[in-house]
Order: sequence, then C-alpha cells, then structure tokens
Amino acid sequence: MEIELCGIKMKNPTMLAAGILGSTASSLNWAAKSGAGAVVTKSFGLNSNKGYSNPTTVEVTGGVINAIGLSNPGVENFQMELKKLDGSVPAIASIYGANPDEFSKIATHIQEDVDAIELNVSCPHAMGGCGAAIGQDPLLTSSIVSAVKESVNVPILVKLTPNVTDIVEVAVSAQDAGADALTLINSLGPGMKIDITTGKPILSNRFGGMSGPAIKPVAVRCVYDVFDAVEIPVVGVGGIRNYEDVLEFIYAGATCVQIGTSIMYEGMEIFGKVVNDLEVFMEKMGYTKLEEMVGISHKQ
Repeated sequence: MEIELCGIKMKNPTMLAAGILGSTASSLNWAAKSGAGAVVTKSFGLNSNKGYSNPTTVEVTGGVINAIGLSNPGVENFQMELKKLDGSVPAIASIYGANPDEFSKIATHIQEDVDAIELNVSCPHAMGGCGAAIGQDPLLTSSIVSAVKESVNVPILVKLTPNVTDIVEVAVSAQDAGADALTLINSLGPGMKIDITTGKPILSNRFGGMSGPAIKPVAVRCVYDVFDAVEIPVVGVGGIRNYEDVLEFIYAGATCVQIGTSIMYEGMEIFGKVVNDLEVFMEKMGYTKLEEMVGISHKQ
C-alpha cells in the first residue's frame, strides 16, 4: 500500500481532501488515526475571513453544493493548529491568495510546519478574487506557482479547476512553472438549488461548488487527459466513495487520491475500509505494488 509522492512517503494512497474537517489539529489527527495516508488542511489565507453567512451547504442529488467562501482564521492562527499535529502521517497545507505575493507570504510562513503545500487556485465560490478565476488563467497560475517555488523548499501541489475550456493547458503551465504535482479536481460549477416554497436560492451566496459522487466521471476524465500531458504526479479527487472509485482514478493516471464529501456519508471510517478493500483487490489480481496500476487505462 505504500507510495511516494514528491519524495513524501505515505503508508497508503489516500488523503483527507482540503475543506473537509481540516480546520483543526484534532480533526486532522482524527483522519490520520482513521487510516488516511496523509492529510490536507482546509484552505487558509493571509488574513482571517468569515466567509459567507449561513446557509452555506445544501445537499442535492449526487452530492453537495457549498459556498463557504474560504472561511478561515488566517495564517497566524492556523499555524498554531499545524504545530499541534501528531506527525503520524504527512501534512499538506492548502493555501489561497489573491496574487503571487500573498501566496508566497503564506507559504514561507508555514513551510517548516508541513510536508508540502497545495495551492488552491480553483475554488468556484471564493471571495475577493481568490478562486477559480486564478486557475482559469494559465499565465496567472504560472506566476503564482513560480513565485511560491522561489520562496519555499517543500513540494508544491497545484489544485486545478475543471471549469475551464482546456484543463491540460493550465496543467502544463503549472508544471512548467515548477509544480511538483497536480491535484485534480476542485469542485464543479458553480451550481445552485432553489427552495420551491419561497422561490429563493437556498445558499446565502446563491451559487456554490458541486462535490460528491456526481462529479467523479468529470474528475476521472480530467486526470486521464492531464496524465498524458505532464511528467509530474497527479493526485485524483472528486466523488470517491469506495475502492472501485480509487481504482478508476489510479487507472486514469493518479498516483494517489483524496477523499472529502463521502466522509459526510461514511464517516472517517471510509479511509480504513477503502484501503483494506483495495489491498484485497490487489492480492486477488496479483499486483504487488500500487505503481503497477497507475495509468494502465492508457495502455489498453
């Protein structure tokens, strides 16, 4: 089950995805104890942000729409949580900013407390121009990645949005700027749900990002397309519920995966179950290591 991502050794190929129970050290440690091979924090920025007012999340067929607005306590306060991590698994900090300078300042501030940094340039419901508008621009994405790479010594992952005409173009731009790995994908959308009694949008922000099982086919396709175009590892995320879903991402080219929304349905136990079921499958099929399965859909 062991893998290596950008020189970081993981006991299995699953991570806690950014945004799900990743606001405190206790929740991150909980995910680690539940079997996650690594944990990714909730995205945080340079300064504190209250985000949008409630309601911020609504369930829909096939998943969830959320518009939290990147609420967070700011890098100074979040760093205190990072220092409380038990260190049992690698920790990745998800950060966001409005420009290359903000990203670099945050990354520099916390690089000693984490094993890697994931750049969130792709949130579809961010406040203050800190979201998908960045990740939809290959040149801006490139400038942010380049600035952060010059500022820190830890591996840099870049989380990309599917809400673009050509995700491969953005992926290659991030790679050429120095990204060590790519995370695909952030939530789809924005989408919305309307209350049929009042006729008003349910979310306070009206629109939000769609996550959950319904977006998995899009995520798998994005991983498949990008795998062919880059030479750096790809981390798959989007709608994973079981080991079969993990296999699809790995076959498409993912080195490892992140699990988020399904925790709402399955609890933290999902990590242990997915890993155990994956191990049983590998033994049955005669695989001795995960690397043997990465990208095999491209060889058919």
